[in-house]
Amino acid sequence: MLVRPLSPHCAPALGTRIHACLGISPFNGYFTTERIRDLAAWALKRFEAVHLYVPDGPTAVTLQALGYPPARAAAKARAQCRYLRNKMVRVLDDLGLAEPERLILDSAALSDNTRYTDLLGRVHTLFDSDPVFQRACLEATRWVLDGRLTPDQMTEARLRTAVPYLLAELPLFTHTPDIVGRSASVFCYHRPPRFVNDLFHHRLAWRPLARQGFAVVTRP
Repeated sequence: MLVRPLSPHCAPALGTRIHACLGISPFNGYFTTERIRDLAAWALKRFEAVHLYVPDGPTAVTLQALGYPPARAAAKARAQCRYLRNKMVRVLDDLGLAEPERLILDSAALSDNTRYTDLLGRVHTLFDSDPVFQRACLEATRWVLDGRLTPDQMTEARLRTAVPYLLAELPLFTHTPDIVGRSASVFCYHRPPRFVNDLFHHRLAWRPLARQGFAVVTRP
């Protein structure tokens, strides 16, 4: 795998090899079974502990922003994320992991995590109170929806509908060590938006832990 720390702040956490959190996105053709297997096998070999994060619950708001009615969006998100989760479990099982479900951080697992829920509340408070941070989050959401909506459809209302998806991810981007109880962690993804680059260059009001890294991980 090709591995690049997103900023100089990320290199120390990556170097510890203590924990990796692998971001796996629903409705993203990049995450074939083969790619998930390669990514998981690489991480399990390199790090002491690994989790796979899938934003299953928040996916529904993205679908709502694309025009799906809330009930239909929730049902479609559940079906797709169930399929993706089953694929992840099979991959981990094939790699010899006992109780592979325990390695998956989804909405159900995170809802019982008091540190995550506390951080999520703080992220929402910052979004509501800091106009600069709010605008950065909305612009990052624009990146998520780009290509799925025409410029005329990309309204402020749609961005605000979809932004909880990003806000739900932020604690994992920046505070995974606290969430999983490890001294350091690296979030791994193949194509982070500029917003994440700004996070790890300390250009935003929300800051990652010093023990948190972010790595761009791709196959050669």
